[in-house]
Amino acid sequence: MVQDRETSSPEMNLEVEGVWKAFPGVQALADVSLQVRRNEVHAVVGENGAGKSTLMNILSGVYAADRGRIFLEGQEIRPANPKHAYNLGISIVHQENSLCSNMTIAENIFVHDIPSRWAGLVDRRRLGAQTQAMLEMFKIRASPETLVRELSVGQQQLGEVAKALACQCKVLILDEPTSALTDHESAILFDRVRQMRAQGTSVIYISHRLHEVFRLADRVTVLRDGRGVGTQHISETDVQAIVRMMVGREISQFYPDKGEGHGVPVLQVCHLTHEGSFEDINFDLHRGEILGVAGLIGAGRTAMALAIFGAVPGVKGEILIDGKLVTIDSPNKAIDLGMSYLPENRREEGLFLDMTVQANIISSHLDAFATGPLMDPLKERSEAQRFVDALSIRTPSILQKVLNLSGGNQQKVVVGKWLSTKPRILLVDEPTRGIDVGTKAEIHNLLRELANEGVAVLMISSELPEILGMSDRILVMHEGRVMGVLPADEASEDAVMSLAIGS
Repeated sequence: MVQDRETSSPEMNLEVEGVWKAFPGVQALADVSLQVRRNEVHAVVGENGAGKSTLMNILSGVYAADRGRIFLEGQEIRPANPKHAYNLGISIVHQENSLCSNMTIAENIFVHDIPSRWAGLVDRRRLGAQTQAMLEMFKIRASPETLVRELSVGQQQLGEVAKALACQCKVLILDEPTSALTDHESAILFDRVRQMRAQGTSVIYISHRLHEVFRLADRVTVLRDGRGVGTQHISETDVQAIVRMMVGREISQFYPDKGEGHGVPVLQVCHLTHEGSFEDINFDLHRGEILGVAGLIGAGRTAMALAIFGAVPGVKGEILIDGKLVTIDSPNKAIDLGMSYLPENRREEGLFLDMTVQANIISSHLDAFATGPLMDPLKERSEAQRFVDALSIRTPSILQKVLNLSGGNQQKVVVGKWLSTKPRILLVDEPTRGIDVGTKAEIHNLLRELANEGVAVLMISSELPEILGMSDRILVMHEGRVMGVLPADEASEDAVMSLAIGS
């Protein structure tokens, strides 16, 4: 029986009591409680697999809790589905894009409540005016009739937030909202979040970027291994204390030591050009180094990496491997030449979500596991288990579907998939986007170990601390051009950003 809560504090807007949730082989949440006040930005942090997204999916009606109670404004609720939660006043912006790319901005933002007039016909004028107000609020320069696929990744993310705000929500959940945003776009989002807090909305903010948590949140709750560790006022704690609560240990060094020098050039890129994306790209990538690639979103970094990997047709220029001119007209040819590519969007471009961990890890070179015309199950299992152990992938089994893993463990599966090909050249695009500090440290150490073993690593990242902390040299792009290459000992945030904005 759903009932009001007589003991609810008037300052509490949302209360979660003793929530449990299990999936096959995984206890995702165990007796988790959370209290969120009115006029509060409440951060929820924890390592990947800690249960953050599971808890938010229960609040937003995606999952039903196995046990426990949820109260909104003192009344017990049981969100049956996302639409029901939305109608109750709980809106969520998921980490992964959920907008329909072939629909207009207006149709996406007001999909739950499209303005209508007589006989149920869409009121296009009102729809356009309401959408334009949202676009101006988030400083998106586009028409309400623009198709979502024509927006940048950052604009799409801001569009997700606008969609969540289309109703007068009581609770707004933001799950890694800045993972695809520039600093400027993040500032716009933060201003809007502060306005909502002042207007009485409760905001639950999930982010692995702890500097954002300390900049924006009033309180922070830490989850670890599906359980609540504690809640702290931001003014009474610090980053290191929160990290200790998250991982249960000290992380004394966020970045490994730099390499001791560069070997011979393994990859040479000469006058690489693709009309509309990048122009006249020149650089060398040496054996045993990590070459960081910095630049603002839209600078052409990902397009350049895809072109090197043979995934972009119509590219002009030359690519040399070990000093020999090569033609890379497909990813298969790149793989044959000893190259691997970890994509920015792991879910859409790097994984087969409905397939097992084992199937994903071996998917890039199936011929290596064949005996004649048949696959060798023993080889498949051995290879998958090797990388599950080496990368500490948290999964109940190598036969678990990747869809059921946390974001950080999905990222590790992508890494295992490409390391299984034994690459000599590794291209990685945003390798730690959306993953926790503990897993970040593991990925950073792995990349440095690979470089120390002689692998040439090209690493694209939008996080300046990561670029500065990991790179032996830093290549900076602006509007499709290389603005400069900085040695690690000459690089600083000011120097990199100066080049990134074209100065």
